[in-house]
Amino acid sequence: MDMLIISGLSGAGKSRVAAALEDLDFYCVDNMPAALMPRFAELCAATRGRYERVALVSDIRSREGFDELFKALDELNAAGFEYRILYVDASVETIVKRYKETRRRHPLGGEAVGLEAAVRREIKALEPVRQRADYVINTTNLTLGRLQRTLFHLFGVGEGEKLRVSVMSFGYKYGIPIEADLVFDVRFLPNPFYVPELMNKTGLDDDVYDYVFSSEQSREFLGKLEELMDFLLPNYQEEGKMNLTVCIGCTGGHHRSVAVAEALMKYLTGKGQETECIHRDIGKS
Repeated sequence: MDMLIISGLSGAGKSRVAAALEDLDFYCVDNMPAALMPRFAELCAATRGRYERVALVSDIRSREGFDELFKALDELNAAGFEYRILYVDASVETIVKRYKETRRRHPLGGEAVGLEAAVRREIKALEPVRQRADYVINTTNLTLGRLQRTLFHLFGVGEGEKLRVSVMSFGYKYGIPIEADLVFDVRFLPNPFYVPELMNKTGLDDDVYDYVFSSEQSREFLGKLEELMDFLLPNYQEEGKMNLTVCIGCTGGHHRSVAVAEALMKYLTGKGQETECIHRDIGKS
């Protein structure tokens, strides 16, 4: 079992780190009491592979002191569980700015303690944890994309490294999918709806598919779309993006968008890209 202990300064970005690790197939638990870590590890091990990658966030919010954390880590060692520690850091100025923007209260703050003093107190309290960390990520100047890319390079293994692509067909009459990253309008392609024998079929039927791609402009568009995907996908993955939704739209979401989405999915799958195809509106009248 791959166990990662996430700690660090409040406001440094531990929650964002945990969210990004979930995309790398980690099972994440926020604000885990240190005393429960050995028991939790035993429960995960008892599932026999169901929880292969686990990330536990432990920080100053627990109010139990880091002697308790070190005791828990010693218990993990004694039980034969291997773990790594990731410390999430940021400058005092950055954390103060983030707290002012969110208007949240620092865990060590209060009426008698200013925000900057609370941050510096936490830095001192967490110094023993930072010294034991296997990895330190400073988020002061990291965008979310660069943070995801850093985590990807540190912890991405196997299938978790691959960008997952969802190709979705839809009908403009029902609205653009809210999850769309990229949207392509194929309403300029020949419309099988106006062919009586094809009207009540969909782009999943061979004769509709063949009709759409009998047009030179359809074949040219698909070729250019494939070239664009060849350029974009490696760059999205390098940036740390883990999921991409490519939406193909026509008027009703039955014919042209379905055919093009299927063709794009076949192309990407043939190149080894993890791809799924969803036809959002194909069953709507």
